[in-house]
Amino acid sequence: MVDVVDPGVVKTGAYKYEDGTRYVGEWNAKGQKHGMGHLVLPDGTRYDGALIGGLCSGLGVMAFPDGAKYEGEFMQGWFHGHGVFWRADGMKFEGEFRGGRVWGLGLVTFNDGSNGFPRNEGFFQDCRMVRRKRCPEVVQRAQKVAYMARAQCQQF
Repeated sequence: MVDVVDPGVVKTGAYKYEDGTRYVGEWNAKGQKHGMGHLVLPDGTRYDGALIGGLCSGLGVMAFPDGAKYEGEFMQGWFHGHGVFWRADGMKFEGEFRGGRVWGLGLVTFNDGSNGFPRNEGFFQDCRMVRRKRCPEVVQRAQKVAYMARAQCQQF
């Protein structure tokens, strides 16, 4: 079996930046983080996943120093697409994200396992629910994407 390599990837390696950021992974010809990589920021935030032109793009997992975590799709450095976000207190949102914010259909689950009453499921704009609506297919897609992001990162 032949491994398929992203045509933009020209080398793999590690680099530590002056601000303390550390990166291990794939690079493109312009010297940008590109392909699969592991990034640790000075504040302890960790990212494992795909990067395009230096930015988190594609599937990835981001873990924050306070215990919060996001697993899912990224675009140009932002949570964007389907994914699951856990707050440090255990509350989670499974659904759609736009530009780094909860935006679209999804479901909130509190740290006690409940969804609230009435159920916190529906359409969210800028992290606020604006319309209640059942959306099990979106929640399932978010769970699947989160699983795929985790699995991809474990292989790397």
